[in-house]
Amino acid sequence: MPSESKGFLSTVELLRSRIEHLDRYPFSIPAVAALVTRITLDPKATFFVGENGAGKSTLVEAIAVAAGFNPEGGSQNFSFSSRASESLLHRCIRIARTERRPTTGFFLRAESFFNVATNIEELDRIPAAAPRVIDSYGGQSLHEKSHGESFMALAMHRFGPRGLYILDEPEAALSPSNQLALLKRLRDLTRAGSQVIIATHSPVLLALPGALIYSLTDEGVKSVSYEDTEQYRLIKKFMSDRETVLRELLDDS
Repeated sequence: MPSESKGFLSTVELLRSRIEHLDRYPFSIPAVAALVTRITLDPKATFFVGENGAGKSTLVEAIAVAAGFNPEGGSQNFSFSSRASESLLHRCIRIARTERRPTTGFFLRAESFFNVATNIEELDRIPAAAPRVIDSYGGQSLHEKSHGESFMALAMHRFGPRGLYILDEPEAALSPSNQLALLKRLRDLTRAGSQVIIATHSPVLLALPGALIYSLTDEGVKSVSYEDTEQYRLIKKFMSDRETVLRELLDDS
């Protein structure tokens, strides 16, 4: 039996032989170009951090699509398309799988989760002997919840043990308290044999114990400690010396 200590995806690398134009998006992003060196994915939790435009969401999306998920999000059973917006990167990367296979999974894109919620309602309008799709998300329409409530309903009801969960900025709609709740949920999921791969700006989520963190910059991709992330250092500086930070930031003289 495959070891529970292994994840489902182990590495990701860029296949330059499949790229026609290295100087075009998304291959012109330095962090993407650096993937020619294979990077390891933690069997439990891997985070990608970086400034806007650094390529973290592009990379996470490519991993999700290469793993068989719908580009707009959802489980591997979702096949709807509202507007094709995914990059070509998924065609030019190789993800290595372990012998373990997830029993479930989900790709969350914060920007298109509305479309996932709509598709769930459309599926449930089709007569079927099977239980309603929405029952796996708490039983209440996700459109009848706030954005943050729908994210938490997804994490608490749809996510389960031994799953592969790829999340793009899940903190986008969450209050600080719900970010903490999601942090705990992620810890519980990884303890139950799940693997999570996440692009985030949240120093709260990044604090997940034992997680592997990659920083994406103009210099490429490198593994960093939690305390060395820009997200942690900036928030720590602001909270420990707010007046100085505000004075430097807002001084118009």
